[in-house]
Amino acid sequence: MLSRWLYFQNIDFVVVSIHITMSTFAIDTQDTAAIEAAKTTVAICDRSHWGRIKVSDDERLRFLHNQSTNDFQTLQPGQGCDTVFVTSTARTIDLVTGYVMADAVLLLVSPNRREYLLQWLDRYIFFADKVQLIDVTDETATLSLIGPASDTVIEKLGASAIIGQPYGNHQVFNGIDIAVGSGLASPGYTLILPASIKETVWNQIVELGAVAMSDRAWEALRITQGRPLPEQELTDDYNPLEVGLWQTVSFNKGCYIGQETIARLNTYKGVKQYLWGLKLSAAVEPGTAITVGDEKVGKLTSCIETVDGYRGLGYIRTKAGGVGLQVKVGEVPGEIVEVPFVSHQYPD
Repeated sequence: MLSRWLYFQNIDFVVVSIHITMSTFAIDTQDTAAIEAAKTTVAICDRSHWGRIKVSDDERLRFLHNQSTNDFQTLQPGQGCDTVFVTSTARTIDLVTGYVMADAVLLLVSPNRREYLLQWLDRYIFFADKVQLIDVTDETATLSLIGPASDTVIEKLGASAIIGQPYGNHQVFNGIDIAVGSGLASPGYTLILPASIKETVWNQIVELGAVAMSDRAWEALRITQGRPLPEQELTDDYNPLEVGLWQTVSFNKGCYIGQETIARLNTYKGVKQYLWGLKLSAAVEPGTAITVGDEKVGKLTSCIETVDGYRGLGYIRTKAGGVGLQVKVGEVPGEIVEVPFVSHQYPD
């Protein structure tokens, strides 16, 4: 098992390296069209390389409730939520979406975290626990509809009953589990379906007018909207409140891994840095220091070229400022901009 884990860790490294290398390539016409569709009409992205883990048996909700930041025990079948798996010191492992079903919970996890999370969760299942973990990635597929016209496609697929429901709610239509939420800050839906029908469903949706989106176009939207990625924004250096993932944290539920640290940060308003977007004048390598004058105030975590110029994500010390702050990333001038996926305020 250890050799298998190490093998997948090497794959994880390759995936992250690809993301960093891709950021140096110019965005092409097809990517531009897909991003524009995600903003104005509808795009479709194949996210089947993301991991899917089924958690089943009688104590599945209690188990996930105790292992992550959100409140699973109040969820009913047909509901879902985003949650963060963290270490005992509340350092981030992955941002995950959980869909509660009648007999299981399906976790949609980042592509470079599937094997790690399986190992991580398995460590906390003890002999008497009624919890089963099954990796269903290879037998299933995930497609995301992104954009304001997603409702039109969903209606034509015969799934109009899901339209207008809260984020994370999901229903099965013709063998496809359709959930509210695109995976980004844009409106849309996530479809989880048998791998055997993925091509048929993909072609049907494209025929209905959705524009095909590449992984690179998704990455451009991810960065400009501020969705954090493991090994870049989600690492041992940051906790969920610094990332700005307040919507994934329940401050009213019982004990869970990392709770004490997160509760203390919230109670004493102790968040000292936040994830922000950056508008840059040139490409910069992730990991580069962000400075104001001679003072280091943060670190760049992601960078990509878009049709609107270079955009990045990075952590900035709270006292340094926020939107509009003029900075340097290495030797490259930049400006802090807001990103819609995360929040920078303490909840009321």
